Amino acid sequence: MAVKNALTAPKGVPDYVPPASRTFVAVRDRLVAAADRAGYSPIELPIFEDTALFTRGVGESTDVVSKEMYTFADRGDRSVTLRPEGTAGVMRAVIEHGLDRGSLPVKLVYSGPFFRYERPQAGRYRQLQQVGIEAIGSDDPALDAEVIAVGHEAFRSVGLTGYRLELTSLGDSGDRPAYREKLQAFLADLPLDEATRQRAALNPLRVLDDKRPEVQAMLVDAPLMLDHLSVESGEHFREVLAILDRLAVPYVINPRMVRGLDYYTRTTFEFVHPGLGAQSGMGGGGRYDGLMAELGGQALSGIGFGLGVDRTVLAAKAEGLTVGDEARCEVYGVPMGAAASRELAVIAGQLRSAGIRVDRAYGGRGLKAAMKSADASGARVALVLGDRDLEQGTIMVKDLLSGDQQPVALMDVGAAVAQILLR
Repeated sequence: MAVKNALTAPKGVPDYVPPASRTFVAVRDRLVAAADRAGYSPIELPIFEDTALFTRGVGESTDVVSKEMYTFADRGDRSVTLRPEGTAGVMRAVIEHGLDRGSLPVKLVYSGPFFRYERPQAGRYRQLQQVGIEAIGSDDPALDAEVIAVGHEAFRSVGLTGYRLELTSLGDSGDRPAYREKLQAFLADLPLDEATRQRAALNPLRVLDDKRPEVQAMLVDAPLMLDHLSVESGEHFREVLAILDRLAVPYVINPRMVRGLDYYTRTTFEFVHPGLGAQSGMGGGGRYDGLMAELGGQALSGIGFGLGVDRTVLAAKAEGLTVGDEARCEVYGVPMGAAASRELAVIAGQLRSAGIRVDRAYGGRGLKAAMKSADASGARVALVLGDRDLEQGTIMVKDLLSGDQQPVALMDVGAAVAQILLR
């Protein structure tokens, strides 16, 4: 029954509560673990930054900056913004703390909430959860392939198989001006609305990302960046593909791919899952060779990705996967009496210290109700202790899977629990 005048979460901000929260944490941790296995070190970023970081780093022509950022003045009348993405913040931290002055490439992994004011729908939230990696300081195509392969392995570690990896190259700073002119000349002859024309003037690539069918129909013959790559950019892209082939990472080349941020150059990619409906992108990224210099640092190359934890959870659900351990604990204690309750507190503490997850009944609940709670917890073992058992120095240990139970000396309870959990 709903409580009158009860407060609710802001629109577009999801809660993850048990048992779904265990799936969320398991998915997030597996995505992070894939990066950890590839030598990426953790970095924790501020939730908000100086607004200029994102206007300079992400690009004023992007929807993220022009429409979606949560920007406000703090009490010192400074303009700050809740982070809409992670790469710009990582680059700021790398420059500020001199990480680019050490061994290269700098390889970092981060996770947490990001904020965009979008129209909420399934898979599109105003507070979105991501895991990201950045590799800064090398333009080696093998590093591009590694970043893509880490994303692929991250999704595989969750158990996903139904996604598609799409790739393209957006060329470098030398390729883009000539292609931009060709694309703008093509767009100038189309009957575009005024807002789209303005977007084309700022960044014509943004028009290629327009989802309206009538606009897409007009873009069928638009020039493609892949057909206008320099020799060097073309060789770089072919080497990335060759390494992915050797790694057996399947991909589809999508020459019309446009990412939502302005800093991407050369290798650009996205993981797409058809089971997610309209919001099919699970994550993606690419190379951003001019971003560090734009933010006041060295002219170092970089590449990274952001993987959506929320959308990965939805993709796992679409594939019928169970991710993580649904059990809240491994052992559930049932005390029958005040003295037994005190003793179970000690036993629970000892088992937890040994790395075993333990919960217990509270409030003097009866045996039947407490055992129902034990079953609901997902525990494998129940420990039932009454004051009479305590006088005899024993405790009842029950295997909740097989139903077998036997009294065990209190001093041997740890070994008895471990034996059942190892079966």
